[in-house]
Amino acid sequence: MAVPARKTSKTKKRLRRTHQIVAKPEISFDEVSSDYRRSHHVSLKGYYNGKQVMKESSK
Repeated sequence: MAVPARKTSKTKKRLRRTHQIVAKPEISFDEVSSDYRRSHHVSLKGYYNGKQVMKESSK
């Protein structure tokens, strides 16, 4: 097993991890169902691209 010759400094470690960020989901307002939804996902009321594709779940 390979063993590093020197300890990785905090700066080098943090610079390497700068690209490992969690991206926030894109949220848009759906005017047909008057609700917010994630992009390319069905809204909670069952609408996608202005058309109802699923029945609204009863709560």
